Amino acid sequence: MSTPETPAVPAPAAVADVRSPLSDGEWHRLHPMTPLMKGGLFLVVVIGIVVTNLRDRLIALFLPGMADEYEYAGDPIDFIVANDLLIVAALVVLGVLIVLLALFWLSWRFHTFRITGDDVEVRSGVLFRTHRRAPLDRVQGVNLTRPMIARILGMAKLEVVGAGLDANVKLEYLSTPNAEAVRGDILRLASGRQLAEGRRETGGSPRGRAAAVVSAGITGLIEGEEGADDHPASVVHLPPGRLIGAHLMSGSTIWLILLVIGVVIGSIVGTPWVLFSIVPALIGFGAYWFRQITRSLRYSIAPTPAGVRITFGLFTTITETLPPGRIHAVEVAQPLLWRRLGWFRIRVNRLSGRAATDTSSQQFSDVLPVGTLADVDRVLRLILPGLPDDALSAVLERGILGPVAGDPYSNTPRRARWLRPLSWRRNGFLLTADALLLRSGVLRRALVVLPLARLQSIRLSQGPVARALDVADITGHTVLGQVSGSLGILDRTAAVTLWADAAAAVIDASSRDHSHRWGTTPAEPVAPEAAPATPGPIDAASAELSP
Repeated sequence: MSTPETPAVPAPAAVADVRSPLSDGEWHRLHPMTPLMKGGLFLVVVIGIVVTNLRDRLIALFLPGMADEYEYAGDPIDFIVANDLLIVAALVVLGVLIVLLALFWLSWRFHTFRITGDDVEVRSGVLFRTHRRAPLDRVQGVNLTRPMIARILGMAKLEVVGAGLDANVKLEYLSTPNAEAVRGDILRLASGRQLAEGRRETGGSPRGRAAAVVSAGITGLIEGEEGADDHPASVVHLPPGRLIGAHLMSGSTIWLILLVIGVVIGSIVGTPWVLFSIVPALIGFGAYWFRQITRSLRYSIAPTPAGVRITFGLFTTITETLPPGRIHAVEVAQPLLWRRLGWFRIRVNRLSGRAATDTSSQQFSDVLPVGTLADVDRVLRLILPGLPDDALSAVLERGILGPVAGDPYSNTPRRARWLRPLSWRRNGFLLTADALLLRSGVLRRALVVLPLARLQSIRLSQGPVARALDVADITGHTVLGQVSGSLGILDRTAAVTLWADAAAAVIDASSRDHSHRWGTTPAEPVAPEAAPATPGPIDAASAELSP
């Protein structure tokens, strides 16, 4: 499947603790069929142009009964035959094919990658060279994507998720067994384990190692198998009926119903032709629902040694591995239409190498599209392993379903309830030893969990109305994503106390947290610093604390 390439600069020492020959620190090439997969759209366009120009002749060929209705005079084939240009046309077609094959070969020849003990590197381009590098200590996860055609051919692509905007490095395509092995190697190398110096003994010459890689690639191409999976089964089972019902009972359905009502009223008051304007809307909503439902099918979530593995997608299957310590915020939400059925959704914020406005960012942020309260409990124990059992019980009973008797949350005071007329009893926060919990909403219940070990800062702000009512707003800053860490209309004294106590709590939680280096032996915990003195009243309109 790949052939070692002599690097331009001396290669670093080969890495240890890897399973794939592609992770030996040397430069390798991708699957030979990569150019065909990446250039498939261009080929489809060319075929479409040819079919369009030969439309009448193809109709007469496959539908002889309609030959009288479709007369194909003057098409390219008639011109070639009439002018005796068959040899010239064959040479032109052959020349185009040779040029395409040459371009594909050059693209594959100059597209190489290597995995060292420090980085994942990719070089590409013929005239304009590109060299991308993802440091292993900044890897936030590895996604394995299998589009439908690639899955049939036994191929997959890897996306190494980096810590930054547009920082992802893609390896597309590899045979599926090689992709699985390389993904495991990258996650092990990024886990913080100490790597041995010197080259790992691979047995045999470089030519022998290359032959083994080629054999593995051909075997994966022929068999098309995804390899044995010895990981535990999914802890959550989502019936297709629940997924379909959840999407049909979403907010977009409400907007569609309102649109239909508006169009019907418009057709009654105005002209009946207004009814035809709803057809494009129905087609658009149908395509949206179909796309969202098929993306959520085949969902599974399971623990692995490298983190939480999430798989979803019917036609294009995506397997995402979230290492421990890479989740910065968690939101458990329950839309109004889901309440009687007891359904919830879980979303997370983590560095994904994509902008928050990316169309795929929401899909990657949903770790539980729809589930019961028992499903929520199982998923939270996977993605928040640092929270003790009693804290999780508080999250489920008091945070999601609360308030309950003896509610420990600091809620919106009565004097400001007119600013939160429906949710003032639920609107509140709770600071624990490991997380900051933000509870809000009545029509749409939501609970945000911010792990203190990854909390970047806390902002406390007041506007003129808030100052008059002696309330304040708080914001817990994490990486950008679908989950918001903001909560407003809280008692000012309680917010100031949180602002002060968060510094010591973050230091203590960070000293005890080693999940970002899950392959190392935890060091002795660092003694937390003394908590700062409680500050006085807020004089400015906004204050910010960065622990």
